[in-house]
Amino acid sequence: MFSRLFKALAERYEDWRRREQAYRELSALDDRSLADIGISRSEIPYVLAHRYERQVPAVPPAGAPVRGYRQAA
Repeated sequence: MFSRLFKALAERYEDWRRREQAYRELSALDDRSLADIGISRSEIPYVLAHRYERQVPAVPPAGAPVRGYRQAA
């Protein structure tokens, strides 16, 4: 029982650390670089909260189809 509690706490801490690191990295970018990846400075907290909330990979694996776009023939 305590091991599950400890593991859950450790996972939450690790998720928080990843979000904080991503926030620092994105905040260090200039506005043009942020626009290149499709977000504005004010959207950084929202993007990070929802990315880690759903556990969606930031970049799809190589060769994986990208939703909303047609692949070249």
